[in-house]
Amino acid sequence: MDRERVIVVDSLYKSFKDNHILHGIDLTLHKGENLGIVGKSGIGKSVLTKCIVRLIEPDAGGIEVMGTNVLACDDSELNEVRKKVGYLFQGGALYDSMSVRENLSFPIRRTQFKDKEHDTEELIERSLRSVGLLDSIDSMPSELSGGMKKRIALARTLILNPGIILYDEPTTGLDAVTSGEISELMLKIREEYNTASIIITHDMKCAKIATDSIKIMSEGIFIVEGTYDELSRSDEKEIRDYFI
Repeated sequence: MDRERVIVVDSLYKSFKDNHILHGIDLTLHKGENLGIVGKSGIGKSVLTKCIVRLIEPDAGGIEVMGTNVLACDDSELNEVRKKVGYLFQGGALYDSMSVRENLSFPIRRTQFKDKEHDTEELIERSLRSVGLLDSIDSMPSELSGGMKKRIALARTLILNPGIILYDEPTTGLDAVTSGEISELMLKIREEYNTASIIITHDMKCAKIATDSIKIMSEGIFIVEGTYDELSRSDEKEIRDYFI
């Protein structure tokens, strides 16, 4: 039986003036799948994920998210799609002037999200328990370590109970132990929230732990896809270099 497709990207193109970034990208993400995207800096990995939720407008191609043609959505329809997609920015993007509690309540207020089973406080506490930081509920971002900020940012992403999470370099700037903990946490979140995820990463340890398969991007296209173990055995230098 075919697995449900939650993201379908078809022949996606994006340029910034004379800088051609995406050259006909195709991608399918299935329900419950963690898909890793690996490639050199500046090659278009983050541009791709931002196109998926139309933070950036693509030049051509097709994008479906949970069966909705994203490129045909008006603002209201697009906001409904975005409620289903959590986006973990590389730097976490916490609001420095807000406490952890306020950071987590912000998306609920902004989207007027309603949950029949939980009130706002219960949602905040559930999300913080999921990342192991309930005790930090009244802390300020300046009081948190880098790893804690990543966890809080993930908790904020979870607050709207998304079906999809887009991770942009989730372990950047973290030490090896904390990176491993965040990678394991991403697997725990998938099990608890039944999410599918795209994980952009330079951290091959993270890719090994957290992904089911990996796509390698080069020159605006995907050149290969496989599991970590399959790709690590490749004889092609362009692929093997990622595993050195």
